[in-house]
Amino acid sequence: MNIAVLPGDGIGPEVIEQAVRVIAAVAPDIALTYAPVGGTAFKAHGHPLPPATLAIARAADAILFGAVGDPDCDALERHLRPEQAILGLRKALTLFANLRPARVFAGLESHSALRPEIARAIDLLIVRELNGDVYFGEKGFRTTPSGERQGYDVMAYADSEVRRIAHVAFRAAQGRRRRVCSVDKANVLETSQLWRDVVVDVARDYPDVALEHMYVDNAAMQLVRNPGHFDVVLTGNLFGDILSDQASMCVGSIGLLASASLGERQTAHGTFGLYEPIHGSAPDIAGQGVANPLATILSAAMLLRHSLGLAAAADRIEMAVAGVLADGVLSRDLGGSAGLVETGDAVLARL
Repeated sequence: MNIAVLPGDGIGPEVIEQAVRVIAAVAPDIALTYAPVGGTAFKAHGHPLPPATLAIARAADAILFGAVGDPDCDALERHLRPEQAILGLRKALTLFANLRPARVFAGLESHSALRPEIARAIDLLIVRELNGDVYFGEKGFRTTPSGERQGYDVMAYADSEVRRIAHVAFRAAQGRRRRVCSVDKANVLETSQLWRDVVVDVARDYPDVALEHMYVDNAAMQLVRNPGHFDVVLTGNLFGDILSDQASMCVGSIGLLASASLGERQTAHGTFGLYEPIHGSAPDIAGQGVANPLATILSAAMLLRHSLGLAAAADRIEMAVAGVLADGVLSRDLGGSAGLVETGDAVLARL
């Protein structure tokens, strides 16, 4: 088994180091191949996703990704900015399904922005489409008839794109509480109307799963009013980007949220995918040893489960993280004082 490790920028290398320590503790025979990505790669090779890095990613069974983003690169042309690395990987490797679980760990209810009795009920999975929508549609600038400068981004989905992500959501629901909430804006967007039509069609293949539809503005409200209502949330790229970050604040910290980006390619052990914490590169705290590595460690657990077939090892990691938090080992984002390495050490001690 081989994991491509792409640490990236800012706190990326720091949190990746702790996740690698944990992987080594539960699965020491896994090979790790490191490669630069993001601003680090641009500074060294002139591109945020060098061909050599993409080749290493293609050859691996899975990718463990840190974070990208560097203020030094903000003035670059868009295609050379660090963030294009993750978009490029998703497109080149056809990673179309983003899984973002969100649940409140026991004892952390008070850290949520919601009342503890509401936060306690959060246990949901957001399934976000990654290869379409305005992120990959035609975009640019033009001049209106009146001479004004106008920016535009085309939102578009094809039937097949919606169909494949819908199947992912329904299959995920079969392993959970068998409910899918499809989020769209079908009352005003033709793209969303197609989305809804296809989801309804796919639902016929899953009679054991209950389907409901919700407009995205209502979904945002319900996520803070009654988050326990949701099991699997199925939505497009733009809406999923926003709702998954909202879910992280409902949980209590963006430093606790893991994610998996999966495609259709099967390896010898599972489904090929890219795994990353949902937080950014946080350049303001990079190098200080205060970042929370738990989201990256939980992402590593998802990697072991989905791509390498090591479900028992993944369970051990997730239980260890829950135990560390129950022990009160809290990093700064959770109101505590535990440092990066201290948190990693605590997870290893639990293992």
